[in-house]
Amino acid sequence: MSKFSMKNLFSGSLRSKQITIRILSLVLFASIISFVLYEGTKTPIVLNANGEEKQIFTHAATVEDLLAEEDIDISEYDKVSPSLNTEIAVDMSINWEQARVVNISIDGEVVKIWTTESKVKDILEEAKIEVSEHDKLSLALDENLVDNKIDIQKAFQVTLVDGLEVRKLWSTSTTVANFLKQQEIKLNELDRVENDLEQVITPKEEIKIVRVEKVTDVVEEPLKFAVETKTDSSLLKGQEKVVTQGEEGIVSRTYEVTKENGKVVKKVLKSEDVVKEPTTKVVSVGTKVVTANVSRKDAPSNSSKEFYVTATAYTPYCSGCSGYTATGINLQANPEMKIIAVDPNVIPLGTKVWVEGYGYAIAGDTGGAIKGNKIDVLMSSKSDAYKWGRKKVLVKVLE
Repeated sequence: MSKFSMKNLFSGSLRSKQITIRILSLVLFASIISFVLYEGTKTPIVLNANGEEKQIFTHAATVEDLLAEEDIDISEYDKVSPSLNTEIAVDMSINWEQARVVNISIDGEVVKIWTTESKVKDILEEAKIEVSEHDKLSLALDENLVDNKIDIQKAFQVTLVDGLEVRKLWSTSTTVANFLKQQEIKLNELDRVENDLEQVITPKEEIKIVRVEKVTDVVEEPLKFAVETKTDSSLLKGQEKVVTQGEEGIVSRTYEVTKENGKVVKKVLKSEDVVKEPTTKVVSVGTKVVTANVSRKDAPSNSSKEFYVTATAYTPYCSGCSGYTATGINLQANPEMKIIAVDPNVIPLGTKVWVEGYGYAIAGDTGGAIKGNKIDVLMSSKSDAYKWGRKKVLVKVLE
């Protein structure tokens, strides 16, 4: 090949390379210009996503387009401001808060709620759950949620019977022991709680505390006197005579008294001391039995006293009669005896008398209606008593 041909071939190749380089440079320049123009026309905005803020340049037309551009999935519970259909503007600030599920347990029953709120109070308001000052919450109302769970124990009223005091108090489902601790109820050593301390309190529960105290009580009490009886043959049988009057003594007794709610339930004698000895009462009891030898002779001439009385008659079997005289004579065993009932102030008991129409007799009985100058003569039968009737007769008291 000639030198001229080789030179022409080399020159052609060099021109081809230069053309290619120029074309590539033009393409690159155009691309750079296009990129600069593209980027330069983006709108600057600020995106706050779940508390993380960053600046973004975008060609998105609306807020919804921007969030989609950022691969953010929006749920119906999320909070976006401004609204999704708002057009993008320069230096716009967009806030997106992603909702999360919160489990709210109310006395063990769980309620689920989607929310973007973080403060407990706001979450409960959104869930339309009301709480009182007495309810027990796992977190305070002004605290922020940390583990997506809120535990609520609803309060209810409990009746506390503390001794004689009755109070209505608020409580949650807790044990009796914890309730007393929460209420700062102090129990003394002897006090007792009627309820089981480990029992879980339920609504309308009644908790009873019995206040127990032991006190020492010293009292002076009368000490009864003894009664001693002695037989006396000079007194008619059935009669008694006090020889020595009895007098009560005094004893000091020490008691241990147990009170429950102020009421004495137990009283134990611990010791006693005789302060004054009692005086024994001595009584003489008559043993003398009188008998009467009766006769139907005329009135004796050796009488020392005589007077008229109104006389009626009675029998050993009269209604309301005991069958024994005031001097102890058994009338039913001796119905034929000559005995008259008298007023002892007029004719002393045991006196021998002579009664007109009746004969010799003994003043051996008394009667409720026999007062003054009245006597009642003993008859063995009702017919004889009726025949006697009521009459005025002469009575002679014998020496």
